[in-house]
This record gives sequence, C-alpha cells and structure tokens, in this order.
Amino acid sequence: MTQRPTLFTLIAFLFASFALAAPAQAERIKDMGQFQGLRANQLTGYGIVVGLAGTGDDSLDYSTLGMKGAVSRFGLTLPPGVNPSLKNAAAVMITAELPPFAKPGQRLDVTVSAIGKSKSLRGGTLVLAPLYGADGQIYAMVQGNLVIGGLGVDAADGSKLTVNVPSSGRIAGGATVERAVDTGFATSSELTFNLHQFDATNAKRVTDAINAAIPGSATMLDGASIAIRASGGGDERMRLISRIENLGVQRAEPPAKVIVNARTGTVVINGAVRVGTAAVTQGKLTVSIKESPRVVQPAPFSRGETAVEQSSDIDVEEDYRPVMLVKQTASLSELVDAINRMGVPPGDLVAILEALSQAGALTAELVII
Repeated sequence: MTQRPTLFTLIAFLFASFALAAPAQAERIKDMGQFQGLRANQLTGYGIVVGLAGTGDDSLDYSTLGMKGAVSRFGLTLPPGVNPSLKNAAAVMITAELPPFAKPGQRLDVTVSAIGKSKSLRGGTLVLAPLYGADGQIYAMVQGNLVIGGLGVDAADGSKLTVNVPSSGRIAGGATVERAVDTGFATSSELTFNLHQFDATNAKRVTDAINAAIPGSATMLDGASIAIRASGGGDERMRLISRIENLGVQRAEPPAKVIVNARTGTVVINGAVRVGTAAVTQGKLTVSIKESPRVVQPAPFSRGETAVEQSSDIDVEEDYRPVMLVKQTASLSELVDAINRMGVPPGDLVAILEALSQAGALTAELVII
C-alpha cells in the first residue's frame, strides 16, 4: 500500500533541494539589497469619477463638494444650497508609484478606488486630478477612463451578484509626471548600499567583495549598510552601481528560525535549525459518546404513559505512540523524519516545537505569528 507524502516530508524535500543547490553559485549583490535613494515614492490623490450608470455616491457631502470644485474650474458656479444628486459620479482615492529617476512627461499606472457609497465604477471616467507626494507637493496629474475587473448586479427582489471588486479599477498610463524627485544621487560624496535584512556577516562579505573589485572604496557603516566612495557625474556613478550590483557574494547561512502560523497551523523550518538530545512522545485521547434513546410503551389497558428511556454508550480510546529519541545536533531532515514516524498532525507539531524550545533542546528562534 502506498502512503501519501505528509506535509513534513514535502518540507524536508524542499529544504533538502535548497541545501543541495545553494553552494553551487554565489548570489549577486543586487539581489541582497538596494542603493539608498534609488527607490519608488508613493503618490496619492482625491478625484471624481463621472459617467457611471446610476452607481455613484448619490448626494454624499464630500462628493458634492468635490464636484463643485471640479466644475468651478470651468467657470460654472452652483447656487448656494443646491446639492445635486450625484448618482452618476463618485468620490475616489487615487494611488500610484513614482519610480526612481522618473522625469516629467513620463506616464504612470494608477489605481482608483471608491471611498463612498458607489457600488461600481464600471464605465466611469476620472476627471483631471493631482497626485501628491509625502511632502505635499504635486508630482503628477491623472485623468482617463477606468478599466474595471469586477462586476456587480442588483435585482429587484434584493438578490445580488458580485464578481471580484467592481468599486476599484486601474488606468494604464493615466498619470503624467510633472516633477522629478531630487535624490541627491549625482551630488553626494558617497553611495550607501542597504541590505534587505540586518546581518553583519553578509555586510562584511559584501564589503569585502566590493573592495576586492574596487580597492579601498567600501566601508561598513553597520550590519545593514555599506558606504561606497563615489565621484564624477551620473554616468560614472551608474557604471559604478552596475559593476557593484553584479558582483557575486556567498550569502551567509541565515539564523535558525521556526515560523509557526497559529491561525492556519502552517509550520516553516529553515535549514539552520538544530535539535539537541530530547525524548518526545505524543498521545491522543478520544472520548466518544453515543446516544441511543428508545421509546417504552405501557402494557395494554394499564394506566401507564409512554416514556423515552435514555441509553448512552461511552467509549474511550487512547492511541499509543512510543517515545521517539531525537539525537543531538539533529539536522532538519532528521527532525522531520522523526516527526513523520510519530504521525504527528500539524496542530500537535506546534506544541512539540514549543515544548522543545522550552526544554532548551531547540537551537532556533521560535516565531509565532
């Protein structure tokens, strides 16, 4: 009889594959971090979508004020106290990402999301609106027709059908960059490379690799940042960055961690985990109660009454599982093999790992999310 592979067998196979493949090739520096300042900036804005088929906000105050502001740019002023019913318009929030070195005139994709009672933005057009950065400055202007990936339908009897999210959509190339972000890239005396994760060993190896290619140019600032001397204009600096990004570095082994998702029961164990000598056992107690009531009829011509007689059957079953000995400095594959032999489900695996950690037999950081 064939046995289906368990979750732990798959995890062991996955990490065993990584362990075999890792030493074969060094990683590029560009995959371990990024240069400071060469990042995207988030833009946000507020706008009005018009042309909806009766699925707008319908007289929300901020939608009315937004529409009054939009039409006032064209010389149209609504009389005081007049609030139009905006069933064909909706107030929206606009978000976009400004890539590094974006120049005026370049186009950006934007996401448009309803913030009021609008049920669908399908068929709508966004009226010209500004996009602001974190400093309050306008960096782009956006306008265009929305592409909606969702669908919402309401029937007269109150039934509804919704596919995906019809109250959010995108405008491909709908924003035009109006202002460039000054990163100071061409004027600073040095470049700073930041690792994605703090690791003093990786920082040292990256520094050594840069100094081997460009002697005396790199200095560690801390376990996550390396300063690199730079001179000349933008062309020389970009050539320097290109050369540094493609240098190979053997990444240090990560810290031993066991990640446990308490909500889903998912357990991820990295290859650096080691287990000291420990004896582990895990049992399962099952109590089942079966109710079998029966009806009791009185004898003929007696004055008795029909009654229900309760009948309960209680069964207690306890699975016997032998004690498993985990050897000292056991590797990930050995730990998973031991757990597989015990037939432990994911929920009980969490309890075993917590117990090993409390007993001091688990050489790893136990992270529960």
